[in-house]
Amino acid sequence: MVRAYSLYEGSYSVDKSKKFIPFDPKKDDPKDRPGSLFIHVHPFLVETEAGLVLLDTGLGQRTADDELLIHANIKKLGFDIDDVRFVLMSHLHKDHANGMVDFKDGVKRIAFPNAEYYVQEKEWEAAFSTESPSYRTDVFDVVQRSGNLNFVNGDGYINDEIRYNLSGGHSEFHQVFHIETGGEHFFFGGDELPEPEEIFRNFIAKYDFDGRKAKALREEYWAAGAPEGWVFMFYHSKSIAIGRPEKREDGSYKIIDATK
Repeated sequence: MVRAYSLYEGSYSVDKSKKFIPFDPKKDDPKDRPGSLFIHVHPFLVETEAGLVLLDTGLGQRTADDELLIHANIKKLGFDIDDVRFVLMSHLHKDHANGMVDFKDGVKRIAFPNAEYYVQEKEWEAAFSTESPSYRTDVFDVVQRSGNLNFVNGDGYINDEIRYNLSGGHSEFHQVFHIETGGEHFFFGGDELPEPEEIFRNFIAKYDFDGRKAKALREEYWAAGAPEGWVFMFYHSKSIAIGRPEKREDGSYKIIDATK
C-alpha cells in the first residue's frame, strides 16, 4: 500500500526573472507568457516507521485564511504538523525551499518545529554565496537559527529507512532520496526527475547546472527503479505525481498512477 501523498500547491509559469506566477490552464493562454516554463508544484509527504517525512517544502504559498498552504494540505490528509519528523531538501531553489519557514504577522518561524531539516552543506554554502533570484536567503536565516538544521555531505543514511545521494545534475550540490518503508521503495529525484514524461522524452535541459549529467541520471534512475518497482515522486508533474512502473508485453516499462 502506497503511503506517499502529494501536497499540491498549484500550477505556475516561471520565466528568466524566476518569478512564479499562478497559471490556470483552463483560462490562461501560454502564448501570453513567452519564454516561460509551465510547471506544477508537488511537495510530498511519506509515512515511515520513524514518523512523517516531508520531501521539499514548496513555494511557501498561503491560504485565504493566511495559513501556510503546505500546513493546510498536511492537515487535510488527517496529519498533525508536529508529527513531521524529517524535512529532506533536494536543493534550495525557492520553489522547493520557501515553505521551510512560516512568515506570519511579521514573525518568522520555522514551519516544522519538531522536524530535523537535512541539506547538503555545499548546497547551503552555494545558496548563500550567490545573488541568483532562485534563492531566498531570508528563509535560510530562520532555518539556520532554529537549531533544526542538519548538514550532510555526499552520500549517506539518515536512518534505516532513508538514504541520500549527492547527484549534482540540476544544481551543483543537488541530492536525491530513497525511502524504503512498509514494503515500498520510494524515490524522490527532485528537479533531476521532475516529470514522468522526462523518462521517455529525455533531453539536455538548459535549466540544469549540468544538463548532460542530469540526462544521464534520469536514465540511471529509471533503469534501476523500473525493474525493482520503485514508487517515483515527480515534483513538477502535470500528470502523474506519484507513479509506479508497469511492465508491458514487449518487456519495456510504462509509468502508472500509484495512488489508484
